[in-house]
Amino acid sequence: MKLDILAFGAHPDDVELGCAGTILKEISLGKTVGIVDLTRGELGTRGSAEIRDQEANAAAKVLGVSVRENLNMRDGFFVNDEKHQLQVIQMIRKYQPQIVLCNAIDDRHIDHGKGSQLVSDACFLSGLLKIETVLDGVIQKPWRPKVVYHYIQWKNIEPDFVVDITGFTEAKIESILAYRSQFYDPNSKEPESPISSKNFLESLNYRSRDLGRLTGVEYAEGFTVERYLAVNSLGDLL
Repeated sequence: MKLDILAFGAHPDDVELGCAGTILKEISLGKTVGIVDLTRGELGTRGSAEIRDQEANAAAKVLGVSVRENLNMRDGFFVNDEKHQLQVIQMIRKYQPQIVLCNAIDDRHIDHGKGSQLVSDACFLSGLLKIETVLDGVIQKPWRPKVVYHYIQWKNIEPDFVVDITGFTEAKIESILAYRSQFYDPNSKEPESPISSKNFLESLNYRSRDLGRLTGVEYAEGFTVERYLAVNSLGDLL
């Protein structure tokens, strides 16, 4: 299955938190989108890997993505080496996306920066003819995405561009709240975590509103880039 966009997250819920609005909008425009989670989030303070599996599937249904896979890397301990790069390369060659979305380059959680660099490196290596990968007994063809964009997570990193997600924020929050074990619930008996506070949940809305305010729309999501953006004409920037 060939996809237009493939979004990677170090943990289930990273993609939803960082770029769910953009995914929802692109799907509404006819694009095909998939998600690949690197780990099962088994080291998370709340819930369990099994609960995260169920929540990730529920969130995928809300988003309407074509596929969601998990590479089952070790939460907290995966590294950017040949073994892990080849796992990501298999996914890139399997789905042949034009656009890859992945974790923030720098963030509070160490897996986010690691995951970001791992996916970025794999996107380059995936285009090299002499790197051989096999999936389901078939040798895969080289494939390099045209662009890699990094969504914004915990830190308020200055975006290089934003996507207008007005009209998609309710569904975005619905996809995030599919992870019921992770986020604010005044009746939860789970331990507190940095993302389980009411303030964190509310921040998802006011960050999107503020990025929208700064760019003349109601809600927006921000991304950083690895190379210069290019447009056909100045009118494309309006």
